[in-house]
Amino acid sequence: MDYDILIVGAGPAGLCLARALSGKGLRIGVLDQQPEDALAHPAFDGREIALSQRSANTLRELGLWERIEQIEPTAFSQLRDAQVLNGPNPLGLIISHALSPRSELGWFVSNHLIRQAAWDCVQDSIAAHQDITLLTGRKTGRVWSDDHAAHVTLEDGRTLHARLLVAADSRFSGTRRAMGLAADMYDFGHSMLVCCMLHQKPHNHVAWQWFDYGQTLALLPMNDDPATGMHRSSVVLTLPSHAMDPVAGMAEPAFNAEIARRFAQRLGSMTLVSTRHVYPLVGVYPRSIVSRRFACVGDTAVGMHPITAHGFNFGLLGVATLGKAILQAHAAGQDIASPALLQRYQREHRIATRPLYLITLGLARLYTTEHPAAKVVREAAVQIGQRFTPFKRAIAASLTSLR
Repeated sequence: MDYDILIVGAGPAGLCLARALSGKGLRIGVLDQQPEDALAHPAFDGREIALSQRSANTLRELGLWERIEQIEPTAFSQLRDAQVLNGPNPLGLIISHALSPRSELGWFVSNHLIRQAAWDCVQDSIAAHQDITLLTGRKTGRVWSDDHAAHVTLEDGRTLHARLLVAADSRFSGTRRAMGLAADMYDFGHSMLVCCMLHQKPHNHVAWQWFDYGQTLALLPMNDDPATGMHRSSVVLTLPSHAMDPVAGMAEPAFNAEIARRFAQRLGSMTLVSTRHVYPLVGVYPRSIVSRRFACVGDTAVGMHPITAHGFNFGLLGVATLGKAILQAHAAGQDIASPALLQRYQREHRIATRPLYLITLGLARLYTTEHPAAKVVREAAVQIGQRFTPFKRAIAASLTSLR
């Protein structure tokens, strides 16, 4: 047997799982088709990741939080409060940290910094324990499993064998598909543009989710720009896919003016300070995330719409759940890929993720529908939510809970 656990995908979820399992007497392989340099020095991709307090704790336990602060001391920005706006109405639903025992609801941090820290921490594990093998620049061919092992054939003809195969290779996972696991996909027909911008007026560390008519805007507060001291945020613009190209391709001065206009000048003048990135919006929920000696984690286990900012949080939750089950079985001398263990992992993961996935799907459909009746329902939902404190307290608790 080449490995106890072979992880396909060296993104944040795959690397965090390898880090969590290291030092426990297991042989771990991490396989990715990207070259090592791209993984070791990930480029800025525009995405700011919202971290719940539970996820922040997980990053601290794995050593990523400290490493990110070493890379960029101002990387973590407080998510103090959140507001949800609908249409032109400036009054919306406000989720305040005051509804929780914490001074913030959560944190924002750039995705490329998480990737960098995860890679660095795995390098630390390799140096300390010599139990992780990184197989970069390798494409997979056939993938299958039997009662004794999972098997992955590489393009060069070599076949790897592991007691457990874990797919962490994106929501569009080729490994999951090769293992015969179907997934329900919902293409929202929209694309999301993300970038970093400076702006004239302060954000006060309040995140915006603005369901305007014909567009959706999000403002994710970042710490002030170290170079200029100006207010800085990650800006997210969601449009029907056919309408995105003209905006994404604008010259920089025109783009600055266009985004300020779309935000109704509520932030004053705005200035682009990063590259622009556009992503399609597709929700993915596999019909099963386990099979014989096989499991999925990260976006491979659930691909969320970003509207509720829970994608990476669910990824870390899956890593923690599966990692704990593997280590408990290993310590007890049991099979780390037994059907009972994998079914228990799937059950716990689905209980945690499926309700919010379905709620998110419904919200995204409702708040991107321009039918007059839908607009009335949208506004009523926001205003009722603002008046119903137990609802707001429940949302705050979901972000700040450590369990």
